[in-house]
Amino acid sequence: RELLPPWLVIVAGLTGIVLLCVSTKDVPITPLRTKYGIVLDAGPSRTILFIYQWTTIKANKTGVIRECSSCLIQGPGVSSYSDSPQKVAESLEPCLNWAQKEIPTEQHSQTPLYLGATASVRQLNLTHPTLSDGLLAALTVALKSSPFNFQGTQILSTPDKEVFNWVAVNYVLENFFKYDWRGQLVPSRKGMAGVLSMRGASAHFTSNVEEGNQAPKEGVRLQLYGQTHNVYSHHCPCHGTDQLRSRLLSMLIQ
Repeated sequence: RELLPPWLVIVAGLTGIVLLCVSTKDVPITPLRTKYGIVLDAGPSRTILFIYQWTTIKANKTGVIRECSSCLIQGPGVSSYSDSPQKVAESLEPCLNWAQKEIPTEQHSQTPLYLGATASVRQLNLTHPTLSDGLLAALTVALKSSPFNFQGTQILSTPDKEVFNWVAVNYVLENFFKYDWRGQLVPSRKGMAGVLSMRGASAHFTSNVEEGNQAPKEGVRLQLYGQTHNVYSHHCPCHGTDQLRSRLLSMLIQ
């Protein structure tokens, strides 16, 4: 067995001594900054405050969010306060105070706050627009007085609400993107799911129209996670839960 040359052993030893004597320093990794957003979902029977959070990580130029926590507004839906809109601010105050504790104080002014009203306020706007305007004005004053970055209140149309439902369902099902075994974001190979929403007197079916197919005029074009989606909602009157209940009762009677 041949021995290593003496000079090579000496050089290797000196190199090891030098490496042990050189001071090392860990390179700090800048932590990802967490951002927050607040959405108030004002439905027919109740209002819920949702807090969402996200970081600077994006999937094909679109943010990746998750629901952080939520707070149920005590009392009925906001449309019930149409005769006394000043009381709507009192109903929102406990959950707004709770949100201030959940979100770091230094980020309050940078946290967007948005309220979307649905069926009951939309119906109120059709039948009594003056009451509806007064209610929205009271909501605006109450939310503007909070330390968050108020973005406005809006009465969501039925097509808009169904498009939001479609996005939410496909987001939860990881149809836009998914995490691989390394925990990294990768495009999802799954197709988009259609969403059937059942109301009392009607149903809505919302789906994505593939490229090349003719989309209805009332469709919405969305750019999400590097892909373009043509989403449309089809309204089916007289096919809601009330009609299903009536048919079931009729069958039971027979």
